[in-house]
Amino acid sequence: MKKEIKIIGSGFSSLAASCYLAQQGHHVSVYEKNATIGGRARQLKKEGFTFDIGPTWYWMPDVFERFFADFGKKPSDYYELIKLSPAYQVYFGVKDFVTISDNLPEIITTFEAIEKDSGQKLASFMNEAKSNYEIAIKDLVYRPAISPLELVTLETAKKVNQFFGNISKDIRKKFKNQKLIQILEFPVLFLGAKPSDTPSFYSFMNFADFGLGTWHPKNGMYSVILAMEKLAKELGVSIHTNSNIEKILVENGTANGLIVNGETIKGDIILSGADYHHSESLMDEKYRAYSENYWENRTFAPSSLLFYVGFDKKIENVEHHTLFFDVDFDVHASAIYDNPKWPDEPLFYASFPSKTDADSAPAGKEAGIFLIPLAPGLNDTPELREKYFEKIITRFEKLTQQSLKDSIIFKESFCVNDFIKEYNSYKGNAYGLANTLMQTAFLRPKLKSKRVKNLFFTGQLTVPGPGVPPALISGKLVADLIQKNL
Repeated sequence: MKKEIKIIGSGFSSLAASCYLAQQGHHVSVYEKNATIGGRARQLKKEGFTFDIGPTWYWMPDVFERFFADFGKKPSDYYELIKLSPAYQVYFGVKDFVTISDNLPEIITTFEAIEKDSGQKLASFMNEAKSNYEIAIKDLVYRPAISPLELVTLETAKKVNQFFGNISKDIRKKFKNQKLIQILEFPVLFLGAKPSDTPSFYSFMNFADFGLGTWHPKNGMYSVILAMEKLAKELGVSIHTNSNIEKILVENGTANGLIVNGETIKGDIILSGADYHHSESLMDEKYRAYSENYWENRTFAPSSLLFYVGFDKKIENVEHHTLFFDVDFDVHASAIYDNPKWPDEPLFYASFPSKTDADSAPAGKEAGIFLIPLAPGLNDTPELREKYFEKIITRFEKLTQQSLKDSIIFKESFCVNDFIKEYNSYKGNAYGLANTLMQTAFLRPKLKSKRVKNLFFTGQLTVPGPGVPPALISGKLVADLIQKNL
């Protein structure tokens, strides 16, 4: 039976869900409050430069392939994918860096050169990580997390201890060199929690990194959003921008419409891909499944201070993706998770898409994106943003041995206040709920409302979790759940 399905938001999960629901034969409409689609994956264009505002890493290409294959398509039908070689670079000090190759054999050689016998240990670690990836990405994450029994399979039973250990301890048992430890802990940061709070099973992120490689869609991650938009429209989805959702209408315990820009729009099913907390705030309190106290006590993934910088020359001694781990990781992590505050000396990440994509910047110039992870909910002022840009650009110049401050044409910033304003993000978080043991699978907020009939959710605050590939999967999961509940 065809239903009128109204979707709030146009990020990865909403667009994915819209495609699946349209494929099932429903009339699907997407409403985006901003002027352009993409949710957190929007784009900034300025003076000939192009920046991805949100995600910049393309990992787990198999998840994207599986998504498009569900519609008889391939990513290459919509965008060109480039494997980065090297994948990325990590700075630990002046002229002190490790370059991560685009293939595991070379990475094993790199490890061995840094710490004797670490190459063999890495090979063993990666075999386990690959096994976990096979179980997680090809099976577990494609379950809707309705019941804890979904986690109980023959394969997971063999690995039950890995749900109670943690990544940090596992890595330190095998490796002693601090550089190697930090490189191996880095991928789980995408899950939004400290390595010491991330279950061992999530080592599958290391396989996503070293095993599958780091990729770049030509013209940036926004190319994927445009591909999904094109697919959605081919399937009959209608997309409306500048459409602010003011209320989710509930009658006799059943969601039956939205108020969009003051206009009442009726629907049989309401699906929100917007911030979960915000989505529930669009209803009367009695219909909300999760209290303010619930959200206050969750472990949220970080927010971020981002800078988008146009340089009037090419930048040397960096790769497309470059990490700066030249300060104490544990101290910065504590400022995010344990005692939320602005870090004294932050780790940071920089991306230079114009090193791969000539169209990202005018000839002879460079587009730079800088990111500092922060605790959500921090005070955010122009003065603080300026202070922290000065901190990281000074360190950047020193570490990479070049002068850059006088080469800045412009810089734009995005931080806690912007995440709240642009995305209604709870406390300005950037990545949703962290994937800790107590916030995994069925312990996360549900895809289906527990209090309102015909109301569903998708995205980084529900299952399977933060990140672009999980967002695609979340869209598929909720679409299947909606179909089952008709």
